[in-house]
Amino acid sequence: MKKLFYFSMIALFITACGETGKKPAEEAKEIESEDWISMFDGETPGKWRGYNKDYFPSGWEITDGTLRCIASGRGEAGSLEGGDIIYDEKFSNFELSLEWKISEGGNSGILYLAQELPDKTIWQTAPEMQVLDNTTHPDGREGKHSAGALYDMIGVDQDKVKPVGEWNQVKILVYKGLVEHWLNGEKVVSYHLWTPEWNEMVANSKFPQYNPDWANVAQEGYIGLQDHGDDVWYRNIKIRRL
Repeated sequence: MKKLFYFSMIALFITACGETGKKPAEEAKEIESEDWISMFDGETPGKWRGYNKDYFPSGWEITDGTLRCIASGRGEAGSLEGGDIIYDEKFSNFELSLEWKISEGGNSGILYLAQELPDKTIWQTAPEMQVLDNTTHPDGREGKHSAGALYDMIGVDQDKVKPVGEWNQVKILVYKGLVEHWLNGEKVVSYHLWTPEWNEMVANSKFPQYNPDWANVAQEGYIGLQDHGDDVWYRNIKIRRL
């Protein structure tokens, strides 16, 4: 009962991550003391590593307190090795909070409950909250592919996202199959995993052709950030278990 009350309360608001003037490592230490787990201290990769890799790929960098994917045109920029990255710890029921900003025409995504399978890409195993420049990227014209959307399944209006170069605040809630996407303080997506409605959405999406078992999303998995070949920045990444 206590856990349900706690969940209902946090679903009513989103905490803005403003500028404090403190070093990222200092903020990360404070987050730890408030029942949050800091997933990025702004200075080192920490537990972030490449999907199906045991190291942090050179196509990502730590710059100005952000975790940046370097524009590469699909992970191939000279000697840089790109690819999606994951936080090396699994979560089941949680609240994830972070900020992102995208380059002009850029595309990325936040994946959750992901599985690390040798013969699959991360998006073939997990739901994705879309990260996108809606105004320039062609996907922005399709609600199911616009920023904040449950990619290819539940759309979001274009005007929910901030312009290129500005920071967008995200919250993702997962609790016993209930999932919510929050973008800039507004709940934009809500659905429930493992239901007839979920199975129908998946059947009408592109995913079954890549993974026939895609609808059976795991109850516990990794948080991932997508390399789609474009510049994208993430910061203030934190999570707490519910």
